[in-house]
Amino acid sequence: MSHTAPPTADDTIPAWRRRLARSAVGAFLVGMIVLWTYVLFLSPREGVNRFEDRQWAERAESICADYADDRSLLADYRRLDSGGSELIRERADIIDRATDIVDAMVDELEADLPADAKGQAIVPMWIDEYRIYIDDRRRYTDELRTTGENLPFYETMSEVPISERLATFAADNEMATCSPPLDLGM
Repeated sequence: MSHTAPPTADDTIPAWRRRLARSAVGAFLVGMIVLWTYVLFLSPREGVNRFEDRQWAERAESICADYADDRSLLADYRRLDSGGSELIRERADIIDRATDIVDAMVDELEADLPADAKGQAIVPMWIDEYRIYIDDRRRYTDELRTTGENLPFYETMSEVPISERLATFAADNEMATCSPPLDLGM
């Protein structure tokens, strides 16, 4: 009595189909390796916001650093929960002075735009968004004065908070101190 094993799936698939399937899987794996090697190691790293005039970006970083130093002199570390509405109104005054400094910084940046075409096209849009952010800060201080309460700061959204868009642009152009101040996040 002889026993024969039942046919396996490999026995029923022609050899040429098995070779074709293995070749397709191998080609797919090689393609994925090539794709991820390019993405991780070879693709350009410049952000969409980056412009060519690096001298302007360096000047802007220096200007923004000076204004950030001026804003840091306004720091007030008093606890707001212990001062009542009068302390909230004082906070609004401090925020207005800080916003005046941000406004002056933006004016100075706007006075001399980058020399390259892309910079001349996108820096004014960034400055326009900064003006919206400044308006948001001024609206916030009006609310603080009106209510006398320590309200949260709400800013304009454009898919993400406008401050995030401003900070991303600044980071893409190596102008970290040109990011919006984080003084209202408390």
